[in-house]
Amino acid sequence: MPRNAIQLDDASLRILDVLQKNAEISNAELAETVNLSASPCWRRVAEMRDKGVIRGSVALVDPVQLGLLVNVFVHVTLSRQDKASLKVFTDAIEGRPEIMECYLMTGEADYMLRVVVEDLLQYQELVLDCLTQIPGVSNIRSSFALDQVKYTTALPTGHLSGGR
Repeated sequence: MPRNAIQLDDASLRILDVLQKNAEISNAELAETVNLSASPCWRRVAEMRDKGVIRGSVALVDPVQLGLLVNVFVHVTLSRQDKASLKVFTDAIEGRPEIMECYLMTGEADYMLRVVVEDLLQYQELVLDCLTQIPGVSNIRSSFALDQVKYTTALPTGHLSGGR
């Protein structure tokens, strides 16, 4: 088991698998699906929330329905990789709603961002008005997604039990 992973039994793992697919399921339906009675099921969910295993529940919104048609992966390289430079970058992009994800990376680029915007003009504004204005940014490379082949928010749990 990974050193930071919390110990979960098979029933709790089944609960997580179901909730990751449908967080709106009622406790009664959840309990029936995972073969528990309602009270123990509710307690397990509450305990996983308390321990931070379940961080929250959200509605997954279709970006196309909101007119967000352009999905861009942006590789950003900084001129320096010291803590201060990394903080300047992360502070600058943190409040940008069109930046959906940001990862500190190994390899050629220091950061990889996933950006969702309406069109190329909006992406151009992000690059010119934000990314190029951040001190220390030395290179920006963009890759535009043509199609989303797979997307999931559900984390795998099989490694936490005996190969379920």
